[in-house]
Amino acid sequence: MNSELFSRFLNDVTFLGIPTISWLIAIAAMVVSFVVLRTAVSFLRRRLTASAAHSHSLASELAAVVIGGTSNILIGLVAILIGAGLLDLPPRWMDRVSSLWFVVVVLQVALWGTRSISLAMTHYVHAKLGEQAQISALSSLMMWGAKVLLWAVVLLAMLSNLGVNITAFVASLGVGGIAIALAVQNILGDLFASLSIAVDKPFEIGDFIVIGSLAGTVEHVGLKTTRIRSLGGEQIVMANTEMLSSTIQNYKRLNERRIVFQFGVTYDCTASQAKQIPQLVESIIRSIDRTRFDRSHFKGFGDSSLDFETVYIVLEPGYNTYMDIQQEINLRLMEELASIDVEFAFPTRTIHVASVPPAARSHLPGDSSPQAVGDAAAP
Repeated sequence: MNSELFSRFLNDVTFLGIPTISWLIAIAAMVVSFVVLRTAVSFLRRRLTASAAHSHSLASELAAVVIGGTSNILIGLVAILIGAGLLDLPPRWMDRVSSLWFVVVVLQVALWGTRSISLAMTHYVHAKLGEQAQISALSSLMMWGAKVLLWAVVLLAMLSNLGVNITAFVASLGVGGIAIALAVQNILGDLFASLSIAVDKPFEIGDFIVIGSLAGTVEHVGLKTTRIRSLGGEQIVMANTEMLSSTIQNYKRLNERRIVFQFGVTYDCTASQAKQIPQLVESIIRSIDRTRFDRSHFKGFGDSSLDFETVYIVLEPGYNTYMDIQQEINLRLMEELASIDVEFAFPTRTIHVASVPPAARSHLPGDSSPQAVGDAAAP
């Protein structure tokens, strides 16, 4: 009797037009589905973690973290939809269940995407600047922009799937975006210049750069401006757009220095002495560590000197190293030129008087006799 009553209860008692037995089967399917899905996610995460530890694969490590962040709420919604699919629902309810499948799947994919963006940006910053580095404002903005774009696409996709006409909405967003862009075009110009600096990397924090007449070390790259600490100690603030429109010399990436220097000797220097000078310069440079000799030549005849030009390479980028080497070359060059009786030139001008006006002859120094004056005036 009790079994008959129980059988009637399962088959004859209905809720929303569906027998009790169908509801129980659906609930059991929901529970089983949730447990199976949760177990599958945990198993996949453990396998990816083990694979990352074994092969040191960054992709496996990131995938394990992303999969581990799967929402239990969405897993529960998937289980409910699986159970609802076993019920004999009216057609209008079945359409809604089908739409909810798309919404749940897209939401979970969006959550995975959001987590992937954060992890990828964090790993990129740590790989470039070290594990203790903080994410900069520019990196945060890029990460925020990528997330906003992702969720905007997800929202539009869900609204379209639910039957909402998004054409007018997208058009309104486009018109509004153009109006905002025109209003803040200068700020957007600096913003995109900042993104260009982040992607192209003409310089980084800590680099010593020269832009026109300005020189200093980069301290901060912001969304609108870049701050440089000059050699004098003051801080220089430049708009990112202005920086990218200028020629930038980055001395931090200098591997070696090519040095060209010139000097002149007096015209008292003989041809044989002039031949020795390039050889002396070469021997001096080759005897100094961290240098590579290139050339040294008698360049030409100056106004008051015989000019020589020398080129050599400093094998280290440091400016102080270059100045120490140049100082040693200069001192030894002074010693070597003195040893062969050659003097450095200094600015001189020799005036040759072809004739002296008669009125000035009486003022000539020396013998004032007519014969002496005539001799002095002779061309």
